Amino acid sequence: MTIDDTSDDFARLHRLFTFHLGVAVGLSWMTALYASVYAPWVRNIRPLLDPAAGIDRVESTLSFLFVMPAVLLVAWLTVFFGREVLRRSQTLGSVAVEFATAAVVAFGLFYLSIDRAVAALYIGL
Repeated sequence: MTIDDTSDDFARLHRLFTFHLGVAVGLSWMTALYASVYAPWVRNIRPLLDPAAGIDRVESTLSFLFVMPAVLLVAWLTVFFGREVLRRSQTLGSVAVEFATAAVVAFGLFYLSIDRAVAALYIGL
């Protein structure tokens, strides 16, 4: 595999990853905004989610719903505008493995974002 083939793979994978991460960011924000309409706006939402757990960590509704979508948005902007930096900072042996690892991490953040929004919806309805 030549350098040109690797850069073509990078461009293709980067385009796919950026598009799908953008879709995930949009869905995450839409779900969080929808949940924010129905969720109770309290200073500490944790006892409402799980009353048996106690009050060991205080988290407001605002931070509970919008931290993960904000992290995803920052990640998407970093990937979108930092294409050349990502191209030069390859750490693993394969570009495909790097994008697969990034996709798994992004999917985990997306899942947590949707899970938090659904949990807030359940206590709000």
